[in-house]
Amino acid sequence: MEQQKKNFKIVSNKKTRVILPNMFTLVGVCIGLSSIKFAFDEKFTLSIIAIIVAAIIDGLDGRIARLIQGTSKVGKELDSLTDVISFGVAPAFIMYFWKLNELGRVGWLICLIYVVCVALRLARFNVNSGQEPSWKDNFFEGVPSPAGGVLVLMPLIYSLSDIQILNINYNFFVPILFITISILLISKFPTYALKKISVPRSMTIFLLLAVVLYFGLLLLYTFNAIVISGLIYFIMIPISFMHYNNMKKQIKEQNISNEEHEDIL
Repeated sequence: MEQQKKNFKIVSNKKTRVILPNMFTLVGVCIGLSSIKFAFDEKFTLSIIAIIVAAIIDGLDGRIARLIQGTSKVGKELDSLTDVISFGVAPAFIMYFWKLNELGRVGWLICLIYVVCVALRLARFNVNSGQEPSWKDNFFEGVPSPAGGVLVLMPLIYSLSDIQILNINYNFFVPILFITISILLISKFPTYALKKISVPRSMTIFLLLAVVLYFGLLLLYTFNAIVISGLIYFIMIPISFMHYNNMKKQIKEQNISNEEHEDIL
């Protein structure tokens, strides 16, 4: 009888580990939806901050799940559904309330195209994520949805920042940016998978210092820091493309060399 009492548990350790990252994911979707409400009330500053917080949570929930061994199929699907809302629907509504509504039906069509591309990109990611590990895991196929969600907001963020170097025609630039990001989302253009970067133990202290410094800049110069981060990410896209092709060429040459060596033996 005493043995049975000791074994009885209301919630198993495994289920507890699964619940925690899923709670983070659900908080992220609530924040993403709240950004739409802020934009509807023309509180665009709060809507941008909400999307950034949702992106940070999206970057943390997966790592937390792997760290505590709480990954699950439900969490994987929930994460994708959350991304569609937080980085597809929410940015589209924010930009529609801010500028695209001035284009009438064309502006709404552009929003629809973007959201559909986000959904297609996430569906492809879920299908390909079950493949065998390889060097290609260091790259995404196309721009990931969180990055795409922040990039389409760049014109609005730029208008709220202190960096007013260029006089931008938003009625022309915003639709062009939306279409460009939509194409990059569903393309197979390789981009760095920053979530999969591993840092040597000796460099951990410098990484922590850099993270603290970056978040300090976000707190003090929020929109300026986001604009600069967006520009850096845009610059990294062609760099990741060249890096991917160089690695692909090296792997191909290595495989050819191994085959020739086997033939000689």
